[in-house]
Amino acid sequence: MAKYNRRQISDAVTQSVLTFVFLYVLSFAIVAIGLGLCGLDLVTSLSGSATALGNVGPGLGEIIGPAGNFAALPETAKWILSFAMLLGRLELFTVLVLASSSFWRQ
Repeated sequence: MAKYNRRQISDAVTQSVLTFVFLYVLSFAIVAIGLGLCGLDLVTSLSGSATALGNVGPGLGEIIGPAGNFAALPETAKWILSFAMLLGRLELFTVLVLASSSFWRQ
């Protein structure tokens, strides 16, 4: 069993962390694929996905690189990146809770 500060970490904590990492990587991949389907190159798609989910600033490549901006992107790509920015800023679990029907029933 894993330990932190000489205390054992429960399985529930480990499972929560692994779930978060899995959802983050899955979100990254879905956003990158969506950007690729909009006609963007691989570097722009991957770095755009990373910069939107991580809210870290400019991406890589000629279009959204340090000397570029997001203005030249297609409208669909901007919507995808806007959703990814909300997902990254609000955190994944918050968005999943808001999307669940059980949250709105209470």
